[in-house]
Amino acid sequence: MADPRTGLRAAGRRRLEQIRRRPRVAAVLNRLAPGSVRTRTTLAACVSVALVLLLASAAVLLLLRVNLERTVQAGGREQARAVARLAADGHLPAELPLDHGTDFLQVTDQAGQVVAASQNLAGRPALTPAETDDGHQTFDLSALGDEHHQRVTTLTADTPTGPVTIRVGASLHTADTAEDLTTAALAALSALLVATVGVLTWRATGRSLRPVEAIRAEVAAIGDRDLDRRVPEPGSDDEIARLAHTMNAMLDRLEAAGTRQRRFIADASHELRSPLAVLRTQLEVAHSHPDPDVRAAMVDGALQDTERLQSLAADLLLLARLDATGHDGPREDIDLAELVRTTVTARGPSPHPVAVHGAAAVTVTGNRLWLGRLLTNLIDNAQRHTRTAVTVRVSADGGRALVEVSDDGPGIAPADRDSVFERFTRLDDARSRDDGGTGLGLSIARDIAALHGGTLTVTDSAEGATFRLDVPLAAP
Repeated sequence: MADPRTGLRAAGRRRLEQIRRRPRVAAVLNRLAPGSVRTRTTLAACVSVALVLLLASAAVLLLLRVNLERTVQAGGREQARAVARLAADGHLPAELPLDHGTDFLQVTDQAGQVVAASQNLAGRPALTPAETDDGHQTFDLSALGDEHHQRVTTLTADTPTGPVTIRVGASLHTADTAEDLTTAALAALSALLVATVGVLTWRATGRSLRPVEAIRAEVAAIGDRDLDRRVPEPGSDDEIARLAHTMNAMLDRLEAAGTRQRRFIADASHELRSPLAVLRTQLEVAHSHPDPDVRAAMVDGALQDTERLQSLAADLLLLARLDATGHDGPREDIDLAELVRTTVTARGPSPHPVAVHGAAAVTVTGNRLWLGRLLTNLIDNAQRHTRTAVTVRVSADGGRALVEVSDDGPGIAPADRDSVFERFTRLDDARSRDDGGTGLGLSIARDIAALHGGTLTVTDSAEGATFRLDVPLAAP
């Protein structure tokens, strides 16, 4: 049976129907992809390549089919035109030769009688077309004894005896065979290519993820006592190398934090041990000494040491809050010059005068209580070191608020300008446990400055030491 639906539109409809029946790629990946990144990557690469090859193969087969059918149809049309010219000239023989790769010829008149035919249809009745469901025509060609597809070309020509209908059939067997061979070749090559892509992706992904596994294993082996260990860094300059570098930087920070914590605990224990020992000695002497005056003196000394312990405990608690919370509580707009004057006034009588030089409208956003504590610590530090007076200057420069606290004491050597902000640091006798503070004031001040987005540094000065606070001004 000849079936014209094997043409371009029929082939296109079959390909589209096959694609519609295929499950969605995403659904396949969701059902089949296991947890391994390597497996998922390989599967995704194979499915993507297979989908591209499927579409490319469908396009190639469609173009091949179209070209082959067009060639067969062109040969049938050329044969029909040659017969039409013979019929128009009145030289139409009863038996027509086959040419242009055609399989049969048949010419019928208006009455449906066979006027001429090719040798394989000699003596056969006229081919009768039958309408199909989709409006196409089909022909019963069983008389030829051939079951493969045919392309039938129909042409009407005028002759001296009246119009005739010429039907030329051309076989599609060559086109079908070429399509089948091409399909088999494309399927084999596609399978080989998908397998090759799968193998290469599996090996490449495994090689790429090997450093990640090494990093994971090293991180899993690092405990709280092994913070000096580091993950291996690959020599390449890619994302994995940057990940390893970032991990090592994080381990550096963790090790530094652990070291600071252990040193802080050791320093705090040392700082607490001495006043506790002195306090116990004083209480034991007061308890056992018969002289009331000596007992009174010992009790006064014990009260002083108790105040020092209370101050030290308060500073330790504040540092713990600063380290744990990472924020400075509720904020408000604060006139920094006014806060400096309020802080100086609230201190009461001081051994040395404090001169305040404040500019107008130096407003910052922050926590009033903690900024006041920062200024108090700086002024207390200056009071312990100065010889005659303390000077506080407040100004604004380029969107920043500046507070400078200066004294005319011995000053701070450049090599010690960073270490003075470390916890429990005392540089000289003026910072002794008896005359100085807890050794935490400057450390607390710098932490409060950092929480307000500022810095606290020691700057050069002609005499004594100058501490400079730099914080951003409030938004207008």
